[in-house]
Amino acid sequence: MTVITLYEVTKLTGYTELAKLSVFSLANVEQLTNNKKTAYSLLGRLMRKGLVKKIRNNVYSCVNPATNQVIASRYQIACAITPSAYISHHTAFEYFGLANQVYYEVYISSETRFRDFEFEGVSYKYVASKINSGVIKPKNTEGIRVTDLERTVIDNIKDFQKIGGFEELLKCLERVQYLDEDKLKTYLGCYTIQALYQKTGFLLENYMLDVQLSEDFIQYCRSKIGNSTRYLLKEYTNAGYYNSEWKLVLPEGLFEFMDQGGDELV
Repeated sequence: MTVITLYEVTKLTGYTELAKLSVFSLANVEQLTNNKKTAYSLLGRLMRKGLVKKIRNNVYSCVNPATNQVIASRYQIACAITPSAYISHHTAFEYFGLANQVYYEVYISSETRFRDFEFEGVSYKYVASKINSGVIKPKNTEGIRVTDLERTVIDNIKDFQKIGGFEELLKCLERVQYLDEDKLKTYLGCYTIQALYQKTGFLLENYMLDVQLSEDFIQYCRSKIGNSTRYLLKEYTNAGYYNSEWKLVLPEGLFEFMDQGGDELV
């Protein structure tokens, strides 16, 4: 690959315009050149010079020559994978600055399925989009769609067995300062899963003062749980104690590791 100066880069036809897009497709290049053949030629030339990288089929990003890294963030890449793609679950916690750990996995919900893939050491993983509510475009950002904080909390409670894990969930919840209970009710209603009301009500009751939830919200969750007994953690089916208020079987010492600063349930 030929080494070129930053000045030379800015003079290259098409680079500056494409760099403004963060993530782009061949169609974007064609709009720039007004000719498909010319678009292929321009894209090929920039890739040969190391100024554009192919992320996956028809998804590209310009390279910052000072760092040799693509201009697009992992979040912009994620949201460009399909027209309906948005970041969710633990990745949304990361985006909001609430994650205890930063993962080398990006979780993407989408109405259209795509194959998981890797790019520059980061795994991009598909999560089926079960509901459409609660997706926002943050201000002062380009090309990012993410679940709002309330839906992020509900999604992580719903899927912590598959994504993130229970300890990480609790550590993320500990950093949340406010939740809109009307939004929480909306997303719980969209899912209509009794077990989710149980788990959400039980967990958020322990943080209700920190996140400014009312007793009415806790009672609302309690009114939706039905009569079935469920396990908070599937791996604790043979141990733990029964919480009659929430009809949940809970592991012993559930919150102790948080108080002690430990990493595992005791």
